[in-house]
This record gives sequence, C-alpha cells and structure tokens, in this order.
Amino acid sequence: MLLNPLSRRVRVHQGFPIVRGAFPLAGHLPAIVRNLPDLLRQAGQDVGSHFWLDFGPAGLSLVCLHPDAFSLFKNKLTTSCVIEDMVPEMFGNTVVAQDGARHRSIRAAMNGAFQPKGLAAAEVGPLFAGIIERKITEWHARSEINLLQESGDLMLALVFRLMGIEETKFSIWRKKYGQFLQLVIAPPIDLPGMPLYRGRRARAWIDEQLQGFIRDARWQPDGPGLLAALVRSFDHSDGQLSDTDLLANLRLLILAGHETTASTMAWVVIELAQRPAVWDALCEEVKRIGSVPRSPPDLADFPVAEALFRETLRIHPATTMLPRRAVVDFELGGRVVAADTHLTIPVVHLSRHPELYDRPDEFDLERWLGRGESIKPSEMLQFGGGPHVCIGYHLVWMEMVQFCAALALTMSAKGVRPRLLTLQPPTGKNYYPTAHPPAATRVVFG
Repeated sequence: MLLNPLSRRVRVHQGFPIVRGAFPLAGHLPAIVRNLPDLLRQAGQDVGSHFWLDFGPAGLSLVCLHPDAFSLFKNKLTTSCVIEDMVPEMFGNTVVAQDGARHRSIRAAMNGAFQPKGLAAAEVGPLFAGIIERKITEWHARSEINLLQESGDLMLALVFRLMGIEETKFSIWRKKYGQFLQLVIAPPIDLPGMPLYRGRRARAWIDEQLQGFIRDARWQPDGPGLLAALVRSFDHSDGQLSDTDLLANLRLLILAGHETTASTMAWVVIELAQRPAVWDALCEEVKRIGSVPRSPPDLADFPVAEALFRETLRIHPATTMLPRRAVVDFELGGRVVAADTHLTIPVVHLSRHPELYDRPDEFDLERWLGRGESIKPSEMLQFGGGPHVCIGYHLVWMEMVQFCAALALTMSAKGVRPRLLTLQPPTGKNYYPTAHPPAATRVVFG
C-alpha cells in the first residue's frame, strides 16, 4: 500500500486517531487514489471505525465505517456546501453543493426534466439508443479497443448530443472539457500554461457556448429536448434563479454525466468478459425482446440488464467518497462528532457492508432479480441519498440498460463476446476523485 513507512505513530486529533502512513503535503492521497478499499479496511482493523484521513492540500476528513454513516445522506446535521468550498471553480452554484431553500429551488427547477416522464417527453431514449448502437457497431469492426477511452468517448457523445452539440464540434468540446477538468487538481497559480489558467479559460469558453444554447432555447419556447425543458423550468421557477445558476448546473450535467457512467460501462464489459454465464443470460434476454429499450417504461422488459448495471455499480462504485461538514455536534456510530468537522462518507466501503448487503463481496445478479419489493435507499447509495440523491438517477438507469442491451444484441448477432486481452482481471485501478478501471484495459470481441 502506498503509505509513508516513516509515519508509524498513530496521532490523535479531536479525540479521533489519524491513520498512520501520511506523507508530508500529500497526506494519504497516494493510497486513497490506488488502494482506497484496502486503506479503509486496514485502518478499521488498526484504529477502529472512526478515524481521520489526510487529503493533503484539502486537510483532514473524518471517516466512519459504521453503517450509521449511511444516515449522513439524509440528516440535517451536516451540509453539502463543503463541496463548493473545496472546488468552487467547478461546483459553485450547483445543486450538489447547496442546502436548504436554495437547494430546493434549484432542485425543483431541474427535477421534472430528469424524471421518467420528462425524459420520455424530451425523447432522450431514442436519441441515446441510436448513438449507443452505432458506437458498439464500431467496436465490433475493430480488432481491439481501449475500453476506458472508448466508454468515455461514448459518454461524451451522449452528453454532448443531450446538450444539443453537433457531432462536428465534438473535438473542440472534448479539448475544452479536458482542460475544464484540470480545475479539480489545479494549484492556486493563475499563470499561462498552468492548470488553473487553462481550466478557467475553458470554463469561460464552455459558458459562452452554453449561453448561446440558452438563447436559442428561449427563442423557441416550445422547442424539443432536455436542454429546452431545463431552460423553461429555470425561467418559470419560483426561486428567482439566475442564468449563473442555470449555466453552473448545465456545466454540472456535462461533468456528472461523463466520468462516473463511463467507468460503470467499462466495468460492465469487464465483468461480462469474466462471467460467461452472465453474458449468456443477457444475450438470451435481449434476443427474446429483439431491440434496445427506447423509453423508461421499456426498462421493465430487461431485468437481467438492469441487475447487471446495479450489481456492477455496487461492486465498482464510480463515486467512492462524498464530503459533508457537520453543522452541529451530533452522534455518529456511537461517537460524538463536533460541529464544523469535515466528514467523508465512504461509499466504496458501504457498498460492500455486511449489514447492508448479504454476501457483500460476491458478484450476484440474483440479489436484484425476482424481487417483490422496490429498490431500497441503502441499495442505491452509490447515487447518494436523501434530498441530495443523484438527480440523474433515472437517466443513468436508462442509458446503462440501453448499453447492456445494445452490447449483447450487437455482439451476439455477430457470434462474438467480449474478451480481455489479459488472463487476469485488470489491476492498477483508480479510486479518487472518481473510480475507474485501469486506463490500459483492452478488449477484443471474438
């Protein structure tokens, strides 16, 4: 594990132990990036269920491995505004970094467009199905693919088309989006050539383009599509939301809709390549239907594809940790947490917690099939929970089932299946700021 061998003493801060092995300046970040699940497991064994992790420049954050940590999603004792404090350049004015009345206003303006009825009205399903099917057909035509790169390109294509961006402009948008993402790790130096400089100018370029889309949507008040629906909702909201709020949340749509879902798509292919029985079950299901779902109601016809999506996300959550800040003193897992404490919800640990899941380390579609009950909040914690549950949940659900169905339908018709170019499962995964499989993972269909 990537820990500092010279940092052997367990120090205590505000009554909780600091995990040993932090480096100067970098803290535990090397181990968090490469070995987060092992780091959490080892820390729990060494110092107990409550401990501090050192996030380097971001400072200390308290982690609780007790299942009560799930309650942090839904209680009013913590705030999500810490997200805006951490990365204001990316998350300022966005729905994920607000609480209280302001959060409710932004959420109300966006919610309708992302519900099944709103997605159906905007005809998102047919749009996504066509893009996914074309991309997977291209995969078959090539001898091999770089899995993470291709799933990332597919997700960018979906998000860009959702925003009304023409395919001829994808290249420049990819470039600007990549520069915009540098704001996550940018040191506070705004000089030419530095990440902060490039990221801020990329954001200004993106905002200028999005402002043009907003103007076009207002000129056509009854225009189709999700973007038009969002503009109408913001314009008619009761919370006096500004164009700054609208721009920030459109930027968030691009950001949130890309990295996490691309990672899940890649992991789906990896799991299918290692589990022939699951591949066969998926192919049998899609052959029986004979098409890819094109609307939210169609998803009920694809229980195996949905189970594959949910189990893959549980085993490989793309968002591994979520930050909060305590607003008052409160009890968590039998310990008192002081007001103003920075907390980290360990999603990657809770996703395999034995008190939340039976046989948590087993990849098993049966836990999702033939159920007589709805999905419980604890079973979708990878999307957050409470008032901050991911607003794009239904969108991700639809596009992931579409992806699973299109992959099986296209490849089975050609008589091929996904195969990893390595005999062993990929190693070298990343877990922070979002998780994804190794960038070098390559797949053939044969």
